[in-house]
Amino acid sequence: MAIAARQRGSATPWLARGRAAMVSLPATIENWLHFQHEQWFTWSPLALAGGIIAWYFLPASGVLPFILCAMLSAFGTGWLLRRWAAMARIATMLGILLALGCSSMALRSAWVAAPVLQRPSIAQFSARVERVERHGFEGESRLYLLTARGYGLPPRIRVTVPDTDMPQHLYIGASVTLRARLMPPSGAFLPGGYDFAMRAWFDGIGAVGRAIGPIVVAREARDARRDDLRSGLSEHIRGQMAARPAALAAALASGDVGNMAPSDAEAMRRSGLAHLLSVSGLHITAVVGATIFLAMRLLALSPWLALRLPLPLISGILGALAAAGYTWITGGEVPTLRALIGALLLLLALAIGREALSLRVLAAAALVVMLLWPHALFGPSFQLSFAAMLAIVVLHSNGRVQALLMRREEGMAACGARSILGLILTGLAVELALIPIALFHFHRAGLYGAAANIIAIPLTTLVIMPLEALALLLDSLGIGAPIWWLVEWAINLLLNLAHFVAALPGAQWTMGVLPTAAFAAMIGGALWLLLILGRTRWLGCGLIATGVAMAWIADDPDILVSRDGAHVAARMPNGRYTLLRAQAGERTRDIFAEATGFGGDFLPLADQAGTRCSPDFCVWQMQTQGRIWTLMAARSDLLSPIDALARACAASDIVIAERTLPRACRPRWVKIDRRFLAAHGAVALYLQPPRITTARQRAAKPWDDPPTTMPRR
Repeated sequence: MAIAARQRGSATPWLARGRAAMVSLPATIENWLHFQHEQWFTWSPLALAGGIIAWYFLPASGVLPFILCAMLSAFGTGWLLRRWAAMARIATMLGILLALGCSSMALRSAWVAAPVLQRPSIAQFSARVERVERHGFEGESRLYLLTARGYGLPPRIRVTVPDTDMPQHLYIGASVTLRARLMPPSGAFLPGGYDFAMRAWFDGIGAVGRAIGPIVVAREARDARRDDLRSGLSEHIRGQMAARPAALAAALASGDVGNMAPSDAEAMRRSGLAHLLSVSGLHITAVVGATIFLAMRLLALSPWLALRLPLPLISGILGALAAAGYTWITGGEVPTLRALIGALLLLLALAIGREALSLRVLAAAALVVMLLWPHALFGPSFQLSFAAMLAIVVLHSNGRVQALLMRREEGMAACGARSILGLILTGLAVELALIPIALFHFHRAGLYGAAANIIAIPLTTLVIMPLEALALLLDSLGIGAPIWWLVEWAINLLLNLAHFVAALPGAQWTMGVLPTAAFAAMIGGALWLLLILGRTRWLGCGLIATGVAMAWIADDPDILVSRDGAHVAARMPNGRYTLLRAQAGERTRDIFAEATGFGGDFLPLADQAGTRCSPDFCVWQMQTQGRIWTLMAARSDLLSPIDALARACAASDIVIAERTLPRACRPRWVKIDRRFLAAHGAVALYLQPPRITTARQRAAKPWDDPPTTMPRR
């Protein structure tokens, strides 16, 4: 009795402490949320993104229940937590934004729904030109066409046309007749790869293909003013300089990147300068800044205007109009529209007296973009642009950084050194923010991109683009030749920088498929680190470290099977990869190299020791800890004797074929044939421990089983 009493007495303080902690927990959370009050609005894009991501992973039958549950929980939880105002507001905001994000994605998917080509076919049809992309150095162009009714084709298709079959003057709105080999948009070629079918679904593209024979223009475009202006601008620039610098100058002025030499484009990618090629935030910022600067200086020349009118507001309006006009000239692509929205919000913040470079403005821009184009959240363009801006804003909002970089009375050398230090810190912050995104989407990241951008960005925005604008202005008077010489010199300097950085040892850090969980941990930790106030923000470093560790210990796949089952890569004991089909093209080899992080040459599987190959099948063995696996892969789509095939399947652990295998084929572990690939997409196999990863690690989406159509004969 005494012992029991002592035990109860000793347990009482622990119970009391536990109860006290439970009682004080809501108050602790409430105080923490009150401390984070300034950041509440900056968290809203994350909640909206959570709803968009939920739609992506939910089955179609679960979308509506999720939206209803999110709305009910928003108001129900807010009412239950009414004693704690901060928690109630956060819970309500979270539920509403989750429901809004999921709803916007569902509505967008339903809005763009259109039939997709059922299977590859050849068709002759009439269509109206919606967009023209010329790729001069590749010797071909891309046409985005709106097909005429009555042909049984998807409403919108994309066709590649050799320049020899392309009309000399073809503008948006023209009616054309052509014959093309078409196929439905394809999904990811390998697990973790680029899913073109998803992008094509939201772009409304129901078929892609290649033209057969010349394009016949049935009717010229009624209004080709924008095309005339854009193409005329590009042709004028290309006539002023040599081909290589002229191609980059045309890309900066009009967004026409089709004439870039492949070697120059690859050097720009490897050096981390590829963002200069697409019209995005950098170009819009340069246009707005130059317009405001010139407008302020010119309007201030009049004392009457300077004393009576708000010149900063007028200059901002002119800058917004210039940005809108530049977006229209360059084609109005989605990345350019996102940059325009951000610039307009920034100018609006300046007009109402708010701080322009702030997290609130960035959050507002993210909200607008995700509401208009919710699917953009999954694309690298959206992630890279907003990650870079977030890193820049947080860095320059830090008090210590502001104190270090703020202007002060000092000599020119010290002032220049301080500016260079600011560029270095900004470049490092942006590079660190972009590395996980680049590795996840492109399986590679540039190691010297920060250093290259320190030179390239000022050179582009402060030298090349202003000189190019001045040269175009002086060309109207016929005296722009000296300025074009300076533009050519500056662009050659930029190209030489790109090639120099791209050729440095270790310029590219490559790795295989980054696990989604590792990517989510790194991004979540970075967002927590950047958007949370106080000491608790350092918990984000733990999440980042967890993501890095998960990526570091992630296994490379032992077997990779392409989307169509025609290509198989197998890892050998020495870590090298071999290909089933030695005649695989360069593009196929590049995709396998990205997915595996393997930088060497892929050797033919048939040449490996222990591999037995016939014209139809290859059989080989792979050894893991304590087990020997027997694999069989088809080299052709020819039918085999059923009895022999059944015996071979029974003696194998894994069987792979691009055609449908009969039911009599029953391997010991898994059979990957056309039926399996149609349901799950590309496959990655891990043998230790045995597991399968497919390209569709989610519920079925509209682009996986879309409505189909076939052209009439």
